Amino acid sequence: MWLCLAALVGLYFLLRWYRERQVVSHLREKYVFITGCDSGFGNLLARQLDLRGLRVLAACLTEQGAQQLRGQTSDRLETVILDVTKTESILAAAQWVKERVGDRGKEK
Repeated sequence: MWLCLAALVGLYFLLRWYRERQVVSHLREKYVFITGCDSGFGNLLARQLDLRGLRVLAACLTEQGAQQLRGQTSDRLETVILDVTKTESILAAAQWVKERVGDRGKEK
């Protein structure tokens, strides 16, 4: 019985080690689009991914939130004003993302 338990614990740590070793290639060329970046989880995620070298496209509800986020991050992070309750705002943000990402976001 102890041998089975030790084997399960060993297998758990082996799987955990394997998952942690997996990395995304060309990370600095990747784009991440995040909404709700004025505060809270979206803001924290945008700042953390910027620190890790990703190119962050951050959508904020207010210009004040966008300015504050830009002041806390590198030049890799860009902001756009987005109100998800307005169709025009969503279409404008989608066009803004297409202009920045271009064909790099398409699967081949």
